[in-house]
Amino acid sequence: MDTNYTVLARKYRSQDFKSLIGQDVLVKTLTTAINTSRIAHAYIFTGIRGTGKTSTARILAKALNCLSSDKATAAPCGECENCRAIAAGQHIDVMEIDAASHTGVDNMRDILDAAQYRPTNGRYKVYIIDEVHMLSTSAFNALLKTLEEPPAHVIFILATTEIRKVPVTILSRCQRFDLVRVPVDTLKKHFSWIAEQEKIELSDGANELLARAADGSVRDGLSLLDQAIAQTGGHVDEAAVLDMLKRADRGVVVDFMKTILSGDTAAALDKVDEIYNNGADLTMLLTDMMEWVHWATRMHPSLHAGNTVNSPYTADQREQIQNINARVSLNTLSRIWQVLVAAVPEMQATGNHKQCFDMLIVRCMHIADMPPIPEIIKQQESEKRVREVKNIFADRMAKTPDAPQAKITCTISSAGDLACELQNSKEILLYSYYSSNIEVADFQDSKIKYFDRKGDADFAHKLSVWLMDKTGHAWTLERVMETVNTQTVSEQQQAELEADPLVASAMSLFENAEIVGVK
Repeated sequence: MDTNYTVLARKYRSQDFKSLIGQDVLVKTLTTAINTSRIAHAYIFTGIRGTGKTSTARILAKALNCLSSDKATAAPCGECENCRAIAAGQHIDVMEIDAASHTGVDNMRDILDAAQYRPTNGRYKVYIIDEVHMLSTSAFNALLKTLEEPPAHVIFILATTEIRKVPVTILSRCQRFDLVRVPVDTLKKHFSWIAEQEKIELSDGANELLARAADGSVRDGLSLLDQAIAQTGGHVDEAAVLDMLKRADRGVVVDFMKTILSGDTAAALDKVDEIYNNGADLTMLLTDMMEWVHWATRMHPSLHAGNTVNSPYTADQREQIQNINARVSLNTLSRIWQVLVAAVPEMQATGNHKQCFDMLIVRCMHIADMPPIPEIIKQQESEKRVREVKNIFADRMAKTPDAPQAKITCTISSAGDLACELQNSKEILLYSYYSSNIEVADFQDSKIKYFDRKGDADFAHKLSVWLMDKTGHAWTLERVMETVNTQTVSEQQQAELEADPLVASAMSLFENAEIVGVK
């Protein structure tokens, strides 16, 4: 066994500003500051793990102490004694301090006392304090004065992943740089270059999976790549990475979500069993489902927010998502998202992930079948109106218990019949509103489905009461929220009148004549 093997994350660690990937703003600012001799006395680098905070601190220390120039240079040679010693972590004037193991005020006093002495081999004494948020309150207080006015030969470089835990008094004394997550495309190019250097076969699909699993961290991605190489022996393909990550292929996730939204519970649970038996991690599958819902929402035709070409799905998979979106509402996707988010802590807390995931799928399918909230409210209002009408009818019958049952004077079986009866009954206001503003979508079995162009909230109640009095039984009136593109009674009458040959002949005798009313 080769005992001298160096993991990829250390072997390909950035050694100069040019090789620092994904941090263009940081590199430009620091190189300009060095070239113009505007070097601050304290810096603080923050960002998630693996984005280059410590690497940047070492590169900056090299730039300040490189012997290839008679002053600080933005392009350290990497070959001189100082550069090599700093890269190896052995330079006497560049001290890397782990704040987690030097949290106390006494440790900080020792550092500050030593800072008063001039550097031995370099131009500057550089103190790199990693995970600085781990320092105690007293240690931070001891650091304050020296950090604000350090000796001219001392540079402090602080690094942290928890910038919110660093006191504002410390932040105000440092130049702050936020290291961003490295983009997926940048990580893919970097991993491809490393694979070439290592003579490794890395497929595009595997590279994509590794770059996305890294979540913006170069170190995490290289650790995963190292693991994949060890697992496959140097032939890294998509299937091997999926097996290593215990992830289902995105094509499988797309098919799975299609099954869930189809409403077939048995098929969905069978699919879960299949994915689980194939070794997929159900926690990762939950993450993939949330990713799918997120992108499906962004691709939805009623929203289509932003460019979706950069989504992690192939063109064929995006087309499948669009086909699913054609029959799934944005409201349904939003509810499924809420259920999935709520399931994350449940999955973490439960002892049996499979049982928890099965229940999650059942919950998702039932909530997907639920009607939208406005429709539920509308249905409740309609049921309330029917109950009110029934109560009114019951009260009237109770007041005249001995009276013979009222004889039904008419049979109303169409929208036209209803208009005629309203007119014959001298219900002028109700007839006028009904004939001018109501589009009837369906009229059968004492049930009327309609669209109200003006949205009178009392129309359904007034018409229900009149219909019960007129026909002797309750009617159901259901209002739809979108136009059904049908003519009102008045528009139908006018269309029939205009189609009459005699009327058309009369209209032709007068230029610009129009029908203003039908009586």
